[in-house]
Amino acid sequence: MESHSWAEQTLAPAAMSGHTVNPWDIGVAVAELQELLVAHGFSRLRIDGNFGHITEAAVKAFQRQHGLRIDGCVGPKTWAALKASIQPGTRLLRRGHTGADVAELQGLLRVNGYAVDRNGVFCPTTLACVHGFQQEHKLRNDGVVDEVTWALLRGQPLTKKREQQRRRLWGRNWW
Repeated sequence: MESHSWAEQTLAPAAMSGHTVNPWDIGVAVAELQELLVAHGFSRLRIDGNFGHITEAAVKAFQRQHGLRIDGCVGPKTWAALKASIQPGTRLLRRGHTGADVAELQGLLRVNGYAVDRNGVFCPTTLACVHGFQQEHKLRNDGVVDEVTWALLRGQPLTKKREQQRRRLWGRNWW
Protein backbone atom coordinates (compact mmCIF):
# COMPACT_ATOMS: atom_id res chain seq x y z
CA MET A 1 0.00 0.00 0.00
CA GLU A 2 1.39 3.37 -1.02
CA SER A 3 1.73 5.91 1.80
CA HIS A 4 0.97 9.58 1.28
CA SER A 5 2.49 12.47 3.19
CA TRP A 6 0.59 15.42 4.56
CA ALA A 7 1.77 17.50 1.61
CA GLU A 8 0.50 15.02 -0.98
CA GLN A 9 -2.89 14.83 0.75
CA THR A 10 -3.58 18.52 1.43
CA LEU A 11 -1.80 20.70 -1.12
CA ALA A 12 -3.02 21.77 -4.53
CA PRO A 13 -2.33 19.07 -7.14
CA ALA A 14 -0.13 21.54 -9.04
CA ALA A 15 2.11 21.83 -5.97
CA MET A 16 3.18 18.20 -6.20
CA SER A 17 3.48 17.78 -9.96
CA GLY A 18 5.71 18.88 -12.81
CA HIS A 19 6.27 18.32 -16.49
CA THR A 20 7.67 14.87 -17.24
CA VAL A 21 11.36 15.21 -17.95
CA ASN A 22 13.72 12.63 -19.40
CA PRO A 23 17.46 12.29 -19.80
CA TRP A 24 18.85 14.79 -22.32
CA ASP A 25 15.93 17.21 -21.90
CA ILE A 26 16.78 20.86 -21.28
CA GLY A 27 14.83 23.74 -19.78
CA VAL A 28 13.23 25.26 -16.71
CA ALA A 29 11.66 22.00 -15.51
CA VAL A 30 15.08 20.35 -15.54
CA ALA A 31 16.57 23.25 -13.56
CA GLU A 32 13.80 22.88 -10.94
CA LEU A 33 14.50 19.13 -10.81
CA GLN A 34 18.19 19.85 -10.25
CA GLU A 35 17.40 22.37 -7.48
CA LEU A 36 15.25 19.75 -5.74
CA LEU A 37 17.92 17.07 -6.09
CA VAL A 38 20.60 19.39 -4.67
CA ALA A 39 18.27 20.20 -1.76
CA HIS A 40 17.96 16.44 -1.21
CA GLY A 41 21.73 16.15 -0.86
CA PHE A 42 22.92 15.46 -4.39
CA SER A 43 25.57 18.15 -4.23
CA ARG A 44 27.54 17.11 -7.33
CA LEU A 45 24.85 18.54 -9.58
CA ARG A 46 25.15 21.82 -11.39
CA ILE A 47 21.87 23.65 -11.81
CA ASP A 48 22.12 24.33 -15.51
CA GLY A 49 18.81 23.05 -16.92
CA ASN A 50 20.57 20.24 -18.80
CA PHE A 51 19.46 16.67 -17.93
CA GLY A 52 22.82 14.99 -18.47
CA HIS A 53 24.29 11.77 -17.11
CA ILE A 54 25.02 13.21 -13.63
CA THR A 55 21.42 14.37 -13.24
CA GLU A 56 20.20 10.99 -14.49
CA ALA A 57 22.36 9.17 -11.93
CA ALA A 58 21.01 11.42 -9.14
CA VAL A 59 17.41 10.78 -10.25
CA LYS A 60 18.00 7.02 -10.24
CA ALA A 61 19.59 7.17 -6.78
CA PHE A 62 16.66 9.24 -5.48
CA GLN A 63 14.18 6.79 -7.01
CA ARG A 64 16.03 3.87 -5.41
CA GLN A 65 16.04 5.60 -1.99
CA HIS A 66 12.28 6.27 -2.17
CA GLY A 67 11.13 2.89 -3.49
CA LEU A 68 10.14 4.26 -6.88
CA ARG A 69 10.56 2.67 -10.29
CA ILE A 70 14.21 3.24 -11.21
CA ASP A 71 14.07 4.50 -14.78
CA GLY A 72 15.83 7.88 -14.62
CA CYS A 73 12.72 9.64 -15.90
CA VAL A 74 10.89 12.15 -13.73
CA GLY A 75 7.15 11.62 -13.95
CA PRO A 76 4.30 12.26 -11.51
CA LYS A 77 5.44 9.85 -8.76
CA THR A 78 9.04 11.08 -8.74
CA TRP A 79 7.94 14.75 -8.77
CA ALA A 80 5.56 14.06 -5.88
CA ALA A 81 8.27 12.33 -3.84
CA LEU A 82 10.78 15.13 -4.51
CA LYS A 83 8.33 17.87 -3.56
CA ALA A 84 6.68 16.15 -0.58
CA SER A 85 9.94 15.30 1.16
CA ILE A 86 11.78 18.59 0.60
CA GLN A 87 12.95 20.21 3.84
CA PRO A 88 12.01 23.90 4.13
CA GLY A 89 15.02 26.16 3.77
CA THR A 90 17.16 23.75 1.74
CA ARG A 91 16.66 25.57 -1.56
CA LEU A 92 16.04 29.14 -2.65
CA LEU A 93 12.36 29.68 -3.29
CA ARG A 94 11.02 31.98 -5.98
CA ARG A 95 7.88 32.51 -8.01
CA GLY A 96 6.88 29.38 -9.90
CA HIS A 97 8.29 26.92 -7.36
CA THR A 98 5.98 24.35 -5.83
CA GLY A 99 6.14 21.82 -3.03
CA ALA A 100 5.92 21.22 0.69
CA ASP A 101 8.61 23.82 1.37
CA VAL A 102 6.49 26.46 -0.39
CA ALA A 103 3.53 25.43 1.79
CA GLU A 104 5.74 25.89 4.88
CA LEU A 105 6.76 29.34 3.60
CA GLN A 106 3.10 30.23 3.15
CA GLY A 107 2.31 29.00 6.66
CA LEU A 108 5.09 31.15 8.12
CA LEU A 109 3.88 34.16 6.13
CA ARG A 110 0.41 33.62 7.62
CA VAL A 111 1.88 33.43 11.15
CA ASN A 112 3.61 36.73 10.39
CA GLY A 113 0.31 38.38 9.44
CA TYR A 114 0.18 37.97 5.67
CA ALA A 115 -2.98 36.75 3.94
CA VAL A 116 -1.94 33.90 1.66
CA ASP A 117 -3.40 30.47 0.95
CA ARG A 118 -1.27 27.53 2.06
CA ASN A 119 -1.49 25.62 -1.20
CA GLY A 120 2.18 24.91 -1.96
CA VAL A 121 2.30 27.05 -5.11
CA PHE A 122 4.56 30.14 -5.14
CA CYS A 123 1.98 32.28 -6.92
CA PRO A 124 1.73 36.08 -7.39
CA THR A 125 0.00 36.44 -4.00
CA THR A 126 2.83 34.56 -2.28
CA LEU A 127 5.33 36.75 -4.12
CA ALA A 128 3.57 39.92 -2.96
CA CYS A 129 3.62 38.67 0.65
CA VAL A 130 7.33 37.80 0.42
CA HIS A 131 8.03 41.29 -0.97
CA GLY A 132 6.08 42.81 1.93
CA PHE A 133 7.94 40.73 4.51
CA GLN A 134 11.33 41.54 3.00
CA GLN A 135 10.55 45.24 2.86
CA GLU A 136 9.27 45.22 6.45
CA HIS A 137 12.50 43.57 7.65
CA LYS A 138 14.82 45.67 5.49
CA LEU A 139 15.96 42.70 3.44
CA ARG A 140 16.84 42.73 -0.22
CA ASN A 141 13.37 42.99 -1.70
CA ASP A 142 13.79 40.55 -4.58
CA GLY A 143 11.05 38.02 -3.79
CA VAL A 144 13.59 35.20 -3.39
CA VAL A 145 13.38 33.33 -0.09
CA ASP A 146 16.92 32.62 1.07
CA GLU A 147 18.51 31.56 4.37
CA VAL A 148 18.13 35.02 5.91
CA THR A 149 14.45 35.34 4.96
CA TRP A 150 13.78 31.82 6.33
CA ALA A 151 15.47 32.69 9.64
CA LEU A 152 13.44 35.86 10.11
CA LEU A 153 10.19 34.14 9.11
CA ARG A 154 10.88 31.53 11.77
CA GLY A 155 11.59 34.23 14.37
CA GLN A 156 15.20 33.07 14.74
CA PRO A 157 17.88 35.55 15.68
CA LEU A 158 20.33 36.32 12.94
CA THR A 159 23.74 34.74 13.45
CA LYS A 160 26.77 36.88 12.67
CA LYS A 161 27.10 35.09 9.31
CA ARG A 162 23.45 35.72 8.43
CA GLU A 163 23.66 39.34 9.54
CA GLN A 164 26.69 39.80 7.27
CA GLN A 165 24.76 38.16 4.42
CA ARG A 166 21.88 40.57 4.99
CA ARG A 167 24.24 43.53 4.94
CA ARG A 168 25.97 42.34 1.77
CA LEU A 169 22.60 41.87 0.12
CA TRP A 170 21.97 45.57 0.54
CA GLY A 171 25.29 46.21 -1.20
CA ARG A 172 26.83 48.09 1.70
CA ASN A 173 29.69 47.26 4.02
CA TRP A 174 28.43 48.20 7.47
CA TRP A 175 31.25 46.67 9.49
